[in-house]
Amino acid sequence: MDFDTCIACLTGKDAKAAYALAQQITEESRASNAWYSHFDEFAALLSHKNSLVRNRAISILAANARWDGESKFDALLDKFLFHVTDVKPITARQCVAALPEISESKPELIPRIRTALERADLSAYPDSMQPLVLKDIVAALEKISILGNQGA
Repeated sequence: MDFDTCIACLTGKDAKAAYALAQQITEESRASNAWYSHFDEFAALLSHKNSLVRNRAISILAANARWDGESKFDALLDKFLFHVTDVKPITARQCVAALPEISESKPELIPRIRTALERADLSAYPDSMQPLVLKDIVAALEKISILGNQGA
């Protein structure tokens, strides 16, 4: 599959196929830098109107952070962290869950990640979702704290 077809699938209407492809790319990205050359194209998907596409981009980008010798993720971080309080709470949860993986790959970003998590305003979410997102934030901060202590 060429890359244009790949992007078409990730952004297409077949949610099952798009999810499966995103999972495949994420797993392959954890094992090798085969997808890193497309980092910028995946980063562009963070702005997609469909939250499921944003979710896919979040997991793919987090998996590719480990190969980022060009500091592309550093430049993208603020845009990525915007999704800690994404309009869709499921996307926020996906973003928060990805942050420990990014912190492990890019420990120099931990202070900025920690600050974004600690300052996240969850008041826009329904009362039923606020505790879930908060629980995710606490879990991510605990994992990141452990990572930060290992580097100390």
